Amino acid sequence: MKIPEIYDYLMRARRDLWATLESVPDDVLARPVLNGQRFHCIKDLVFHIAGTEDGWLHYTILEDAPVQQTFAGVKDIPDGPFCEAVPLGTLLDYWRAVEQSTLTYLSKLTDDDLKRLVHDSPTERFVLDGLLWHVLLHEVRHTAQIVMLLRQQQIEPPSLDLFFYLPSFPPEADGPSAESQV
Repeated sequence: MKIPEIYDYLMRARRDLWATLESVPDDVLARPVLNGQRFHCIKDLVFHIAGTEDGWLHYTILEDAPVQQTFAGVKDIPDGPFCEAVPLGTLLDYWRAVEQSTLTYLSKLTDDDLKRLVHDSPTERFVLDGLLWHVLLHEVRHTAQIVMLLRQQQIEPPSLDLFFYLPSFPPEADGPSAESQV
């Protein structure tokens, strides 16, 4: 699978996760269930996932202003345990804005672009393809963390595994290439 295909999966999985989060009482989403320095609650993780995608895409890859800087509801939130009082709707609106920005970027991405070196610091350079995969996998890891935190609080999370989002083919689709059936 290529980056746009995985991003499509992430967007569909996000919709299921967001729907679940919107049905959860705010006190559960804001409850300090993590003892780390940066993340204490589920809302901290929601903000972090969107903020990481935003930062890598805009600050590092495009070298422009992240969406966060222009998004009033989250403009001044640092990446850390600061989201317990922020309405979930504000965090999800920010994530949707980041998603739209990423979709715009991915729609113009070429195979040659993926080979480009990106400067992360004066001494660190990475191939763009690897950085984008990092952003995608970062989301998978943190959404799994959110799923676990929901379960620990007796809330049924959605099943976000890629398997549940893959197309399924009837037995008669067997042949030279299932890919040609898509």
